[in-house]
Amino acid sequence: MAEYVYRPVISLALGLFRGLDLKIDVRGQENVPATGGAVVLINHISYLDFALAGVPFWRGQKRYVRFMAKKSTFEHKITGPLMRGMHHISVDRSAGAGSLLTATEALRSGELVGVFPEATIHPHYCLAPFKSGAARMAAAAGVPVIPMVIWGSQRLLTKGQPRNLRKGRHTPILMSLGTPVPPEELTDPAAGTALLYDVMGKLLDEAQHRYPAPAPGEPDWWQPAHLGGSAPPRPEEPAGLTPADLTAAPPEEPPTQRSDEVTPATAPALVKETEPPAV
Repeated sequence: MAEYVYRPVISLALGLFRGLDLKIDVRGQENVPATGGAVVLINHISYLDFALAGVPFWRGQKRYVRFMAKKSTFEHKITGPLMRGMHHISVDRSAGAGSLLTATEALRSGELVGVFPEATIHPHYCLAPFKSGAARMAAAAGVPVIPMVIWGSQRLLTKGQPRNLRKGRHTPILMSLGTPVPPEELTDPAAGTALLYDVMGKLLDEAQHRYPAPAPGEPDWWQPAHLGGSAPPRPEEPAGLTPADLTAAPPEEPPTQRSDEVTPATAPALVKETEPPAV
């Protein structure tokens, strides 16, 4: 398939990251497949996650990730042509089964499909309950799930904080890709999603502890409460809660990207903003 839009958008995004002098550290690059379909499972802490998540796949194998995004993103007069041109997958929440079918067909044809199983950003910056679409798509298509976590991007552009990318210059960004989870381990949606939640949790914990802690006197709003930061604590979980309890999701609501999130196409323009309104 021709990539007349995606390739230049990637160049713009990489130029933005270089301009911000982001210290991007990718681990697990060997887990990027050279060919074949796979679900790419990504945690969600920043509006830049959409743009950052494709970096390891482009760096290693020059592969494109087709992200699942809300239908309204495709209907926007500016982002719509770009999203369609990059062959991302529209998610219509009123017809979720159709979106899952489209994604499954893309996986079977050898595409990488990007999924944010938490569906939105949570201010505690820890893993939130997962939707089960990723496990179901992978099992149906017979492809693995590549678990991937991003850490540090919440310091750049996230919910509830001012939009000012310039303040995020020189920010370290950690990305970790885990061993692909085979589809045979995901045939049961609840158990499979619980497994993915556990794998992602371990990857995120390792990245959080590896990340430089804020120096005394520096803002620590981005640091989770359990690591000593001032981010709000994660809501209390009932006693006896298991990973499986965190993963229930209605089939008609597959993981999506918010319509106002930054894409590789829209991110460069935000560098010029100085005093924009908070998200």
